Amino acid sequence: MYIPFENLPEDSRIWIYPSNRKFSEEEVAEIENDLGEFLNSWSAHGSALEASFVIKYNRFIIIALNQEVHPATGCSIDSSVAFIQNLEQKYSVDLLDKMNVSFKQGEYITYKTLIDFKKLAKDKSVSEYTIVFNNLVNTIEEWKENWEVPANESWHSRFF
Repeated sequence: MYIPFENLPEDSRIWIYPSNRKFSEEEVAEIENDLGEFLNSWSAHGSALEASFVIKYNRFIIIALNQEVHPATGCSIDSSVAFIQNLEQKYSVDLLDKMNVSFKQGEYITYKTLIDFKKLAKDKSVSEYTIVFNNLVNTIEEWKENWEVPANESWHSRFF
């Protein structure tokens, strides 16, 4: 069951799917529609899941689930991953590749492989103060506090 993102509790579980490219406004509108439909029917063992989503910077799809109402199960997580895989095919993007880093370069968001990011750090093209997106956060509260942070405040710090 879809509910507005701001109505979810801070300890709601989240999954972040970074895109390897920016979505157009038209694509965002389509994705928002598809996500709303998916979340309205998302369930675990026949029980509706209280969930929402937000799309940030036309690049990150963030799905949130209030686990106090009903927790996710293996099957419900599998169905959400299948939904994301369908988006990957429909829009020719990578959303599930965890071996990448998204970071800010001025006003722009850059998406690089982990190997390329390590090289940029070694070459001092990015610094420990570069704003990175820590897509490993697990709750809305962590997302609000620790998602967009300087690299030295994230797991990325090991590259400096």
